[in-house]
Order: sequence, then structure tokens, then C-alpha cells
Amino acid sequence: MKKFLFRSCIELTNHRVTSLALKKFSTSKLSKPLVKPFARTFRLNVSEMNQPIHEYQHLHDLFIRQLKSESRPIDQEVDSLISPVDGILAQHGSLEKETTFHVKGQTYDVNEMLGSKEAAANYINGYYFILYLSPSHYHRIHSPVDGIITRQWKLGKLSYPVNNMGLRYGKRPLSKNYRVITELDVNQKKVAVVKVGAMNINTIELTHKKERVHKGEEMAYFSFGSTVVLLLEEGILTHVNVTENSDVKMGEAIAQLKVEERNH
Repeated sequence: MKKFLFRSCIELTNHRVTSLALKKFSTSKLSKPLVKPFARTFRLNVSEMNQPIHEYQHLHDLFIRQLKSESRPIDQEVDSLISPVDGILAQHGSLEKETTFHVKGQTYDVNEMLGSKEAAANYINGYYFILYLSPSHYHRIHSPVDGIITRQWKLGKLSYPVNNMGLRYGKRPLSKNYRVITELDVNQKKVAVVKVGAMNINTIELTHKKERVHKGEEMAYFSFGSTVVLLLEEGILTHVNVTENSDVKMGEAIAQLKVEERNH
């Protein structure tokens, strides 16, 4: 019962009124007595948090917590693609028929996910990674590479669940939900970081304001649970280091890229 309550506060519900009520509760001091039980229930590692557990003023404050920098070492190999988040690597693979991939029996098209054929053109026959964040995960999003932000845009309005049931029975939530897309230039190759909102409360906060971004640098955070999709242009990927359904940490190398030198 306790776990269900906590998940409801973080993932919210599929009804806007209930979602707003839960959001108001989880961002108020009324939820502070639940901070420590939440940490125990989801087995959060309090030693890696940037502040003591008693200093979090409500559940949402804990949810968007920052971590000590040394708790997430960033892989420094020039050719590494790191995980931008803590999460489950739900799926990865080559795009089929130029721009499509399949998740839980549903077919997704990058044209729809990015909003146009023009935006998707960079990723024809490219590669994708899907990273799911559960309520227990650290919910800040970092750059997977050194690069230059060439474009950033928002799509979608309402959001639906991106958990296992939502992906199976929802209406293509990865390409229909509210989402914020950041496109990076990595030595003249494109990498897109698609931040997908979950449920009705669409709160993806951007924190990086500069054009250039370094690998491991914070870009944004999810205010409530969600998913990140990475899209890579064809020819940039040389090797994948991790397997599907593996638990990955932000900063961990998940693949190698064909990159001759860093962007400075």
C-alpha cells in the first residue's frame, strides 16, 4: 500500500484533476513526513545525496535531488557515449525501414517522435536507446556526449504512462507524449536526446543555458517519472557495451562512437 501511494505521487495518475491534487501534495510540506519512508521503500542510497535526508522539504524535493559529484564518475574516453540518466536500458537497436522501431508491440516512427520528416532525416537508418526511469531513480538528465546544441524544441501536450503497461497499451506514448528534444552536433554527426514526459503533469525543466555542453554536464530534470530516448545518426556508433534490461548509471559508458576528437 505504501509503495502504491509513493508511486502515485511520483508517476501521478491518468486523470488531470487527480494528477494536480497529487502534484500539489507531493510539492507541499504536508508530504515531508513521507520523505524518509519513501527513501526506505525504494532503497535510495542516502549517502550519495548532495544533502542530508532531513533537509528535503517534501517528496518532490527528494525526487529531483542532486547527487554528490563523485557518486557518478563520468567515463572520460573520447569515444564513449554515456548514459544520460540512471535508469533501465529498456531497449536499443537499429532503426528499421529507415525511421521505425518497435516497443511492446507498438511501432514508432522517428518522423512522428521528432515532429517532421525534416527533423528525422538526420536519423535515417540510425540507432536508438530507450532508458526508463522508475520512482527510485535519480531524475536529472545529463549530456551523453561532448557536443554543440544546434536545436531544442517541444512537442505534444498531454502525457500518458511510460511504464510497462503504458508502453504496451497507450497510444504510442514515446512519440505522442509531451516531450522536449535537444539535438547535439558531435563532430558533424547528430545525436538527439528526447526527454519524454509522463502522465498529465508535463514538467521537464531545462537547466543548461549554453550552446556547448560537455559529457556528463546536467541538461535538465524530470519533475515526475519518465523516459529518455537517444537517437544517433547512422555511422556514428561502433559498439554497444550494455544489454537490454540492464540497470545503468549516469556517466557509465553504454556505447562507443566513431569520434576522432572531442568538441572543444
